[in-house]
Amino acid sequence: MAIIFTPSQFSRRAEFYQQLNQFTAAGLGLMAALSHLEKKPPTRSYREPIHAVLDRLSSGFTLSEALLHLDHPWLPGFDIALIQAGEQSGRLDACFRLLADYYAERARLGRQMITDLAYPAFLLHFFVFITPFPQLFLSGNWVRYLIQTAGILGPLYGLLALVVYGTQSQHGERWRAVIETVLHPVPVLGSARRCLALARLAAALEALLSAGVTIIEAWELAAAACGSPALRRAVREWRPLVDGGVTPAEAVEASRKFPDLFTGQYSTGEVSGQLDDTLKRLHGYYQEEGSRKLRALSRWVPILLYLVLVLCIAAYVLHFYTTRYQGIFKMFDLEP
Repeated sequence: MAIIFTPSQFSRRAEFYQQLNQFTAAGLGLMAALSHLEKKPPTRSYREPIHAVLDRLSSGFTLSEALLHLDHPWLPGFDIALIQAGEQSGRLDACFRLLADYYAERARLGRQMITDLAYPAFLLHFFVFITPFPQLFLSGNWVRYLIQTAGILGPLYGLLALVVYGTQSQHGERWRAVIETVLHPVPVLGSARRCLALARLAAALEALLSAGVTIIEAWELAAAACGSPALRRAVREWRPLVDGGVTPAEAVEASRKFPDLFTGQYSTGEVSGQLDDTLKRLHGYYQEEGSRKLRALSRWVPILLYLVLVLCIAAYVLHFYTTRYQGIFKMFDLEP
């Protein structure tokens, strides 16, 4: 598994799930679909894990079990949990479509963010390299110049790599719980992640309930598939209450992990007997809300970085000329 995913890797994974969705929706068996993808995968690196999955499927494993028992982890735990929910509900095609849309959106947002950050990144490098250049010109000390430039860019590159690596989806639940806790209070980003988790929860829950899975089991599988450790813990905690006769709607309302809109809509759907339609609406709403916030974030972060860099450059220029003029005033014994 790659350490850090790039937009192109997200695109290839989206293509992989999109083809699986098309094959399974057309009635082609899972073995036949994967065999076709083994011959013509989105990228050559997929051929070996697909072959390993086919070997395990032929031995009687389900798809989620085959993915879990690979010698080297290939897909994130979030993907496997959602695939397991699709197997339980008998709607693997819908699960593949959801994953394809998820990775396609991540690839699109990643490309937009990189494109929008290109100019601020250029300004940052220009500022870092040009600031100590006068001293290099006067002293010719290249070692000091490299220390001054690499001393700024090196930690920035390291911090960026750490942030990107830490937010990848291939980590275990404990790590993802830490990241979720850290990002929860972050404006826009924290709420966007919560909206997307609720969207996946509603989609998985609707698919499971439509397939006749019991509501308690459906909630546990959907919580595992939503990608939010906090929601999964909340569902685990209320299991004794539900076993004791409390309805899921009452458990959701008692939990503080769900927003009022989700709680109210779910309770109404459960009482009215139209829970399937309610969950479809909740999925659509939270999917759009989460995507809208991420799009806004990908637009405004580069703009804010650009403004910060412009202010830093302006402050440096002002300081440079102020220092020079003060030297001139002192040379001629003038008052600035």
